[in-house]
Amino acid sequence: MYDFNAYLEAYKPEVWGLDNEVSGPLEDARARSAQKQKQQIVVNIGSNTSIIGLGDDAKIIGGSFIMSGVENIIIRNIQFEAPVDFFPQWDPTDGEFGEWNSEYDNVTVTNNSHNVWINHNKFTDGEHHDEDFGKIFGRTYQQHDGLLDVTNGADYVTISYNVLEDHDKTSLIGSSDSRKTDEGHLKVTIHHNYYKNVTQRLPRVRYGQVHVYNNYYEFNKDSDYKFDYALGVGVNSKIYAENNYFNFDYDVNLGEIIQDWEGTSIYESGSFVNGKSSANEVDLVEAFNQTHTVQLNENVGWEPTLFTKIDPTQAVPALVKAKAGTGKLK
Repeated sequence: MYDFNAYLEAYKPEVWGLDNEVSGPLEDARARSAQKQKQQIVVNIGSNTSIIGLGDDAKIIGGSFIMSGVENIIIRNIQFEAPVDFFPQWDPTDGEFGEWNSEYDNVTVTNNSHNVWINHNKFTDGEHHDEDFGKIFGRTYQQHDGLLDVTNGADYVTISYNVLEDHDKTSLIGSSDSRKTDEGHLKVTIHHNYYKNVTQRLPRVRYGQVHVYNNYYEFNKDSDYKFDYALGVGVNSKIYAENNYFNFDYDVNLGEIIQDWEGTSIYESGSFVNGKSSANEVDLVEAFNQTHTVQLNENVGWEPTLFTKIDPTQAVPALVKAKAGTGKLK
């Protein structure tokens, strides 16, 4: 039986240290409890399936959709509230001071799944914000994972006209630096989404050819979720970003909109950043290179062809706010 207080006592840094991952009967008990929760909240989606919410208030609260090794999936018009992991694991070796790691994305597309369309949904932490979980061992007791991840060789995934709001680790494309078999896969299109008060991974990419265009990013200084970065350039990633609009209600360092995670290249054009003044077109790669020792180039080696129309950046805020999210399928 999982005893939370005993778990904390056994693995606190002054007892266990920070050099080894936790192990033993208490960790085994936590893992068993986590497995029981997984059986209750994870839904595996089969091939040739459409899941479409009826009306304006279709909701899935605390559930996790997984598409693994499947094809031809549509998910539309659903409000997702992120699952809460009741049994997160303490990993002393994660970073300098250790971290609490949780499982369960709202939606995961993985293991060579392909031809997936995720459209006109809303993803949010709902009533359960990270700051409400408090800190244990000096680290956030993290009970959320990602909102929408694409991993392990998945291909031809389109993420369009969704709202992604109030969350930390939002979208990861490519699960591991060492998974070299992802090379040539993870072809993903992300367009006309409304990212509001989300912290990071918008998206973060490894290996994939990812077309990111006409998305609207909005950040407020008083949000529970503080902005870290938007576009994460990971190992062998090939992000092609066009005509995205970033709106901050405070002064932002333009060089922090892109973050390097051992990648080398990102193509970016047509970005607008609107702080307290009027909108200004900026070169985000140049801004990054001016403020970092590591330098990025724009030679991603491909140009997108699987799209219809790319809207002018000036039109993106009004267009996305009017059309993204649930109840707007017409």
